[in-house]
Amino acid sequence: MNQRIEYEVHPNEKFYFVFKLIAALVGYAGIYWLLSVAFSNSASAVTFLPLMFYVVLIILYLFFSAGILTGFLKGNAIKVSERQFPEVYDVVAKQCSLLGLKHIPEVYILQRGGVLNAFAMRFAGDNYVVLYSDVVEEAMAEDFNALKFIIGHELGHVKRKHMTKRIWLFPAFIVPFLNSAYSRACEYTCDNIGDALCPEGVSSGFLILASGKKLWKKVDRQAFLDQEAEGGGFWFWFAEKTSTHPRLTKRIGRFEELQEAQENHVENQSLVELG
Repeated sequence: MNQRIEYEVHPNEKFYFVFKLIAALVGYAGIYWLLSVAFSNSASAVTFLPLMFYVVLIILYLFFSAGILTGFLKGNAIKVSERQFPEVYDVVAKQCSLLGLKHIPEVYILQRGGVLNAFAMRFAGDNYVVLYSDVVEEAMAEDFNALKFIIGHELGHVKRKHMTKRIWLFPAFIVPFLNSAYSRACEYTCDNIGDALCPEGVSSGFLILASGKKLWKKVDRQAFLDQEAEGGGFWFWFAEKTSTHPRLTKRIGRFEELQEAQENHVENQSLVELG
């Protein structure tokens, strides 16, 4: 399959990436300076040794945490394959082809006691997508398009190499709110990718994540969207600024506005042709 999809990279992803890159380069320069000072003489080495120890300790902690999670998935989660949940594997394979991914990530279904979520990760050069079992269960029973959208969103992280960028730009964490802002922008981009792969699953995918597998079909979508305008206030704003994900009301609202704009464009185009 040589067909490729087109999708929009959210402008804020590019904008905040530049800032993260600058901050990371400054951070690397600072690390280099500290190391050069530390090894210039024994007195300096004693001064900076505790700091270096904690930096190495944090790096090892993150590495081993990712390794343990990977090992846990391989031994406890269900690996999706042509034999295991082939209908899900078929979606993953087709979407990887549409995204131009050379390698299909390992996909696992993990039982998390009713939690509805999914995530992508990378360890030792390999990409992984984890789907919580309740999401898969509900989508397969009621709306398979919702699962297609969620899978497409997670594959978007792989396509955009978000996990790799996060590793190499880790010194940028010293800038308050920058990492959260960049992460939210990446989520918007991946929403766009999920929409490009399966626009029919956007609304149901978000509503399942928002209200759960038993209530999402009863949710008044417009009333939920109205919460965005009704929210307001400092904490409504600040809660998002400290989060890695945008508000769900805002994420759904983006596609509602886009759909409305497209419908108006088609209507106007028809009027021009009739005139």
